[in-house]
Amino acid sequence: MAFNTKKFNEDSRVKIPAILHLMRLGYQYLSLKGQSWDLDTNIFPDVFKTAIGKINPGIEDAEAGRLLEDVKLLLDNEDLGKAFFERLSERSNTKLIDFENFNNNTFHVVTELTCQNGDEEFRPDITLLINGMPLVFIEVKKPNNREGILAERDRINKRFQNPKFKRFANITQFMIFSNNMEYDDGDPEPVQGAFYASSSYHKPVFNYFREEEVLNLTVLLKPVSDDDELKVLKDNNLEVIRSNPEFQTNKQPERPTNRICTSLLSRERLAFILRYALAYVSESDGLQKHIMRYPQMFATKAIENKLSEGIKKGIIWHTQGSGKTALTFYNVRFLTDYLQKQQVIPKFYFIVDRLDLLQQAQREFTARGLTVHTINSRDAFTRDIKATQVIHNHSGKPEITVVNIQKFQDDPDVVSTKDYNVAIQRVYFLDEVHRSYNPKGSFLANLSQSDSNAIKIGLTGTPLLGDDYNSRALFGDYIHKYYYNASIADGYTLRLIREEISTQYKIELQKALEEAEVKMGDVDRKLIYAHPSFVEPMLTYIVNDFEKSRGALNDATIGGMVICDSSDQAKQMFEIFNGVYAETPILPQTSNSKTEVLGVAEPGPTSYAETAKQAPKVKNAALILHDIGTKEERKTWVEDFKAGKIDFLFVYNMLLTGFDAKRLKKLYLGRVIRKHNLLQALTRVNRTYKDFRYGYVVDFADIRKEFDATNKAYFDELQSELGDELEHYSDLFKSQEEIKQEIEHIKDVLFRFDTDNMEEFCNQISQIQDRDTVLALKKALADARSLYNLIRLQGEYDFLDELDFAKLNVLYRETSNHLDLLNLKNDLESGEDTSNLLNRALEDVIFKFVKIGEEELVLADKLKNTLRQTREALASNFDQQDPQFISLKEELERLFKKKNLSEVTQDEMVANIDALNKIHDRVKELNRQNNQLRQKYLGDAKYTRIHKRLQERQQSQSDISESERKIFEALAGVKQDADEQVLNNSQVLDNESYFERQMMPLVIGRFMKEQQIKLNADASRYINHLVVAEYLKEFNTGSQAW
Repeated sequence: MAFNTKKFNEDSRVKIPAILHLMRLGYQYLSLKGQSWDLDTNIFPDVFKTAIGKINPGIEDAEAGRLLEDVKLLLDNEDLGKAFFERLSERSNTKLIDFENFNNNTFHVVTELTCQNGDEEFRPDITLLINGMPLVFIEVKKPNNREGILAERDRINKRFQNPKFKRFANITQFMIFSNNMEYDDGDPEPVQGAFYASSSYHKPVFNYFREEEVLNLTVLLKPVSDDDELKVLKDNNLEVIRSNPEFQTNKQPERPTNRICTSLLSRERLAFILRYALAYVSESDGLQKHIMRYPQMFATKAIENKLSEGIKKGIIWHTQGSGKTALTFYNVRFLTDYLQKQQVIPKFYFIVDRLDLLQQAQREFTARGLTVHTINSRDAFTRDIKATQVIHNHSGKPEITVVNIQKFQDDPDVVSTKDYNVAIQRVYFLDEVHRSYNPKGSFLANLSQSDSNAIKIGLTGTPLLGDDYNSRALFGDYIHKYYYNASIADGYTLRLIREEISTQYKIELQKALEEAEVKMGDVDRKLIYAHPSFVEPMLTYIVNDFEKSRGALNDATIGGMVICDSSDQAKQMFEIFNGVYAETPILPQTSNSKTEVLGVAEPGPTSYAETAKQAPKVKNAALILHDIGTKEERKTWVEDFKAGKIDFLFVYNMLLTGFDAKRLKKLYLGRVIRKHNLLQALTRVNRTYKDFRYGYVVDFADIRKEFDATNKAYFDELQSELGDELEHYSDLFKSQEEIKQEIEHIKDVLFRFDTDNMEEFCNQISQIQDRDTVLALKKALADARSLYNLIRLQGEYDFLDELDFAKLNVLYRETSNHLDLLNLKNDLESGEDTSNLLNRALEDVIFKFVKIGEEELVLADKLKNTLRQTREALASNFDQQDPQFISLKEELERLFKKKNLSEVTQDEMVANIDALNKIHDRVKELNRQNNQLRQKYLGDAKYTRIHKRLQERQQSQSDISESERKIFEALAGVKQDADEQVLNNSQVLDNESYFERQMMPLVIGRFMKEQQIKLNADASRYINHLVVAEYLKEFNTGSQAW
């Protein structure tokens, strides 16, 4: 019954409605009954050849067959499908997809198409075939099934790591996952909703999709006839659900799964994605396949719309961390096609204002396969503008020219190319438009006048602030916006928490300030802030606070950055740090500065392992100032910080923008930063990292005043600069009000529990059987960890007295464990997950639930022990296809699928022990027989299994031999022959069909000639197949049980 319920739930609620929706989008349903397909790749040869003939008029059938063989060869590469993708995108040769007339292609939807290699397999719920090729698959889960989606994601992560599924990973262009629910915004783990990802040999990245266009569903969705609907239901044995109201609801186009299908799989969108939205990126850890995030897709479409209206300039405001270089790359590909349709050849430029940004852009573009040409001087730029050739390379590969304008001298002579080639369309992408592009200087004027026809697209991660000039007047209006709040909801960036410094410390700093003023008299405030008597207590606070945070957040890998009030303060802080805290100071090799900071010995390496061992202590820091160290040294320090080898960075003006280190989670603000620089600096700590929910900003900047101003100060500043745009940054900081409410909520949830005594707390939670209650508790403890410093700062000491962070982490861990157990119990009871039954320590799981009195303890221990022995005996059986083994495993499952596992009575325990003992005895006997037979085959489990399969066949079909001894003699001979084959030719196992051909005469020789066993053709094939399968299995997985 459990099975039917499950099937009814998942299939009727999500899968079948999605298939019917895809049919409305123009996909034809193909029943797998009576179909044939290529098992290696899941390409359907007949559909493929017909479709290829349709889109390549005049092609011979034989040529289409050769093309199929070529495609299969490409899918064998270890390249995540790159060669196949390039062939798919080709326009000159025989086409695999017709992109010019996309409707000319053939579209099918199939269900439960098994991806199989040998005995390994997985079965996506829905697969889409384009011209007979399985390019997209969809996995669905029933709603309110958080564990289901997490388990599915875990399976997908593991699935494509399996080299046996390489071909399927290579041919899959992208995949969709949905549990038919609306998104739970801001959940750090995208679990609830409908997500999409490109294929990966490692961990696919799951993206949200939010539709921004108003789609015309009357045009996009065609009706599906009653007959066609019935065909689908019959084919899936689900005619019974046809009139079910739930089924009718789930067919509606507004349901989340159907919505994402419309957005990504309707004809025009699918054509766009396959042609422009996928990119192969060479990363340090290998090749990755990226797919456009939805804001990048809609920004590209917005650029197309603006150009169609004749508007050639505009700004794209996409919040930091949303991939502006990637957006430019996608647009090089898209705009090349768009402009070539108008007989215009484009030439692309990416303009930056710093050398490190030039290098970063060069790296990113090269990794995506663009040819990159760089320009660092005004003369080179002048020459390039005057040149009429479009690309610098002669391979015809797409190219972009990255220009760094930092060193351009302002020059009244405008570079004019009135003689420019009309057929060349220059396209400029200007990175971070709010900086450096001063219209009073000549660069922009040159740019505008050198080619008044050029397309100019400004890219920015922060709103355009500033009153010295108006970027919007210069670059035109916004083309597309993707705000901070949306980025938080999509899980690409974190919210920030602003921490004040404690009252006691304010008083200390106030004293230090007065002391420094007395010593130094009436001098510039900057000098006072850089005086050791002020810097020392400030640094002490920072180091203590940071070490505490590493403890509270339970993560010693996070890094910190101090933005100092002046470069003098930074140098002073660095010097004191090296004197007091540094194990080995990190210093430049040669001094190029007069500061005394640099008089210490050269650095010794600190290994990451050592750092981790003594966590959360702070051991080293780097000073990043323009006059300290060489450019190379600074680059190394920054890379070391990113890699976790350096704890702290002290900076003044450098690294406030364009610097990305995911582990940077704490920022100490030592000075007031103005306008867009403030947003840029704050968002250094907002990148996602592990399961962090916030980035933290500690504010020293307002030290002179009483610290009564909270986030409001920031909001006031942003309000005056941003005006109407402020609402999109309202989530930047968590407000005091929100924090107060959260603390109240945490206190309410924990009120009933004994948080003084961890043992008692564990007892209390182990008795809760309701998953939602435990989930709420786990969430409250996670929040308490995230807000620990704030709770401390707000003086909620009564609440925190007992709940120190070390204890908090233990309580959190215990609660998580209990939740896992409840989930497993739920799985067992609903029959969801028994496949893994033998590998999980069931006895621990079950006894977390049993409510036992004293007199039952002995019995419980006995039951626990018997269960462990039975489970281990079953797990150690090396022939798990044996019908006897299968029936014993099913008995064990039946025993533990009973309801109310938590209320086992004494009588039930006695009955369970009895039942278990019987299963255990039978398993032991089965294992004994197996081991005895295995000894005959010199310990070879393969032949033991083959022997047993042949005996089973003899019992059912009587076509082998009555004599077990003769079967043994024949198999012992085959073993000798096969072992010799494998020993003499190590390659033989790489080719299954060749190995089968080699073995066939040997098997016949040993059985029929030597032992005089009369075999028919079917029996011979069966024996040969068993032998070959065993060797291949052992070859691919080692000799583990199966």
